[in-house]
Amino acid sequence: MGSDSETEKSSLKEKKKISSLAPIAKPLAGKKLCKRTLKLVRRAAEHKCLKRGVKEVVKSIRRGNKGLCVIAGNISPIDVITHVPVLCEEANIPYIYVPSKEDLANAGATKRPTCCVLVLTKPAKGELGQDDQEKLKGDYDQVTSDVFELANSMF
Repeated sequence: MGSDSETEKSSLKEKKKISSLAPIAKPLAGKKLCKRTLKLVRRAAEHKCLKRGVKEVVKSIRRGNKGLCVIAGNISPIDVITHVPVLCEEANIPYIYVPSKEDLANAGATKRPTCCVLVLTKPAKGELGQDDQEKLKGDYDQVTSDVFELANSMF
């Protein structure tokens, strides 16, 4: 009895997330890719390989940093992030939309909802251990290959 109401609540949350998506949120990650992407963001945040927010992401892209751009799909007003995909395409940086800015913020180890993050392959300061570097690089390569596959199937 209790589990039925929980499943109804979770399905209502999913419908609400999908209904509040911006019309430009393409390519949108599916459930599996979204989970894998947020896991990558969480791991990158632990190792200080993450740029949070539109201002930091744009600055990093313009400076020539490479990585994976993860953009929240439920941003309002949409004008805040409309220029980010264009910058990513010009710099040949893969980007993907995830349904929720709150989930993106939780994965990025911050309480404030985040519009977008840039996952870097190496930290801005210092060095990572060999094991950590290999794990991060493996997750990064897997997610970027899935993003390229999704983007190529769209166009």
